[in-house]
Amino acid sequence: MEAILSDPAGAVIGLDFDGTLSPIVPDPAKAVIHPKAPEVLADLGAHVLAVAIVTGRPAATALELGPGLADVPGLVVLGHYGFERWEGGRISAPPPPPGVPRAEAELPLLLDSLGLREVAIEDKGRAVAVHTRRSPDPEGALEKLREPLAELAAKHDLVLEPGRMVLELRPPGMDKGHALSLFLAERAARSVMFVGDDLGDLAAFDAVRDSGLPGVTVCSGSTEVTALAERADIVVDGPEGVVALLAELASAFTRT
Repeated sequence: MEAILSDPAGAVIGLDFDGTLSPIVPDPAKAVIHPKAPEVLADLGAHVLAVAIVTGRPAATALELGPGLADVPGLVVLGHYGFERWEGGRISAPPPPPGVPRAEAELPLLLDSLGLREVAIEDKGRAVAVHTRRSPDPEGALEKLREPLAELAAKHDLVLEPGRMVLELRPPGMDKGHALSLFLAERAARSVMFVGDDLGDLAAFDAVRDSGLPGVTVCSGSTEVTALAERADIVVDGPEGVVALLAELASAFTRT
């Protein structure tokens, strides 16, 4: 934190979206960013080297669910764990992998065979997610799905990414840690903060640790995931706590 405060122009602030900037909700399509987050990020963006949102969602979806984000100075959105990039109003990405639509086509029959009719399938373009939060037994449904979805992922050359009441099938070769590491090198960052809430953010925590830069990891705490809090330098109370911490950081930049 001292390095970030003393040299904000060299700092990269990296953030997850769901559970970090946006509260977790039963229907992912109805998620919405914390109302104060865009303004706070804009304040940060005026001082730091870069603000980067690193999310499993498509970049365009994060921007749609986060009105005002596109106005954050210098914002970069690394969507689909870094396979996709939004910057300056433009999205760049490689072609979507063929395994994702093939796996998605098999999901309804698989879920029906397991008797899991109240779980939700989310088409994320370059990935497909199965959410159990609206199931009568979310934890039980998640456990029941782990092995069959791992087999389906392997069949279509995908990897299985666990999360908060969700299992996601996505292409291999990229994760939040790799995406963050590449971005830090690209920007020649001199310090880094990463804020996350879920298991997929552990790779980004590792990237902070392995970067060789002064770095701080922040967990948006919840009762659903404890592994991240155990690894974090700072734990705050959900998106409300994240926004409060970032607002304090932006205020400190203004005072110095």
